Amino acid sequence: MATTVWKGHLTFGLVSFPVKLFTAARSEGISFNQLHKSDNSRIKQVIYCQAEDKPIPRSEIVKGYEYEKDRYVVIEDEDIKKMAPSTAKVMEILEFVKSGEVDPIYFESSFYMAPDEAGQKPYALLYDTLKRTGYVGVAKIAMHNREHIVIFRPGPHGLLMHTMYYANEVRQVEEFRTDTGLVKEQELKLAEMLVTSTAHQRSRETAAVPPRRAAFIAAMVSALGFSGSNGRAFSAATRTSSRRKASDTVSPIFFSAAAASLLVCSSMQARTTDCQSCR
Repeated sequence: MATTVWKGHLTFGLVSFPVKLFTAARSEGISFNQLHKSDNSRIKQVIYCQAEDKPIPRSEIVKGYEYEKDRYVVIEDEDIKKMAPSTAKVMEILEFVKSGEVDPIYFESSFYMAPDEAGQKPYALLYDTLKRTGYVGVAKIAMHNREHIVIFRPGPHGLLMHTMYYANEVRQVEEFRTDTGLVKEQELKLAEMLVTSTAHQRSRETAAVPPRRAAFIAAMVSALGFSGSNGRAFSAATRTSSRRKASDTVSPIFFSAAAASLLVCSSMQARTTDCQSCR
């Protein structure tokens, strides 16, 4: 069951009803530990004081803000707690704008917004209204000790909420511009045909890259004779990917797994005599 990250009331005008938020998306990948090459033992990061030229314990670390080059003002944990807004229980709607007026570059994190039992009807009314009118809501919420401006919009099955970057957090790059005068009309028509013909094809590379890495590491783990939880996780990831249609990602994944097994077997014969991949 999904974990609730925030519970409170969504309010606008005299209307208020209870809602809860769930994380809608998170990045996933394979993480690696850093090991000592000679014995494969985990390394330890040492906290070092440059001025005293010696390691120091974490208990001697404080936070500091650099207001000039090499000059700091120390901020205590109690000061940080005083500055941070408490997680509020009210999400206040500030205004409604057309969805096309919101640049997606400002989107930060995504959440599902679901109603509590007492808020089912007003939630459905707001959802249907936004869907029919093409508007999205702009609101303010304090969450995780930070105040956010958020956008909430109708999704396929309910309201989606996105925390937004503030204007000063979005970089303005002078080199980021386009000279459309360089494009000829004939080239533009050809490009339009290409875009139209591939508009509904799913991206192969995006879907295939993570499973390729998972398949390779799963083969390495299998060659060493291990079948623990990590091995099962890699196998599950590979099975999930293999269910995609053959024209998308199956062939690259199986090729990667087979190639990984051959590479592992050829390079690790001296370490193992029980290669499960070669049975």
